[in-house]
Amino acid sequence: MGRSAEALRDQGLGFPAEDAVAPDEVVRVMDRVHTLDVAAFEPSFLVRTLERRAQATGSVSALDYLTQRLVQDHAEATAFHRSLRVSYTSFFRDPFTFALLESRVIRDLMADTTRPNRGALRVWSAGCATGQEAWSMAILLDELASSPEQHRAWRIFGTDLSESDLAVANSGVYSAEEVSNVRLRHLNACFTRQGTAFAVATRLREHVGFAPYDLLDATTTCPPASIFGGFDLVLCCNVLLYYRRAQQSLILDKLVGCLVPGGYLVVGETERQIAQTSARIAEVPAQAPTYRVRKR
Repeated sequence: MGRSAEALRDQGLGFPAEDAVAPDEVVRVMDRVHTLDVAAFEPSFLVRTLERRAQATGSVSALDYLTQRLVQDHAEATAFHRSLRVSYTSFFRDPFTFALLESRVIRDLMADTTRPNRGALRVWSAGCATGQEAWSMAILLDELASSPEQHRAWRIFGTDLSESDLAVANSGVYSAEEVSNVRLRHLNACFTRQGTAFAVATRLREHVGFAPYDLLDATTTCPPASIFGGFDLVLCCNVLLYYRRAQQSLILDKLVGCLVPGGYLVVGETERQIAQTSARIAEVPAQAPTYRVRKR
């Protein structure tokens, strides 16, 4: 005898196959009933997110959630739409990536006298969420590019769609748990205590800015806050995988197009195959998913 939807839900196993929903139906309901566009999202991710919301709201099945709760409750449709914007991040999230950035990429950029930007190193953290990736880069640049022997001006631009996430990023204040991945010497040098929390030091804040930006905006080639793009390094980790191929291509073309010749692109570990579709970049031989714009 098959298990009930409730039993499966209680065990975290999802819903029976007969209760599966089609991604196109999710797109149709969100568009026609609530005028919310979710067509850009990767189909399996769209359905998995819907199933999680169905379980969270106590729906009998994913199909019941789609045809009843989602249709009738605009607040829930808004919550579902918001849940598609994955905003998890952390300081120095991928150790291999940040080890490569620290030991090679930043040093290469500082040593390259042929760089179009010459002076200031320009970095874009695309889809920065609550800012930990951008601040992680700021910590490394503060140490490596601000030393008297290798002094370079530098600027980091962080962008995201979520105003609430950007507010956290701009505040630069994080809990003790959130800074647990930060080395002790960096914690002492780059943060100040605020009660039980830690605030990014003022000298780092002078180099970092956050602004809203939609990576799917086809009318722009770079974040307006950056004025002209021209980045030496772009980080866009764990963003591309949530979109359909057409949107992946649009975002990837924009990221690569914003880089100067010889500039670096860093993506998430699961996004290697997506990045490899661009003929304008070459993979850097390393454990981290890092690419470099081909020099003409």
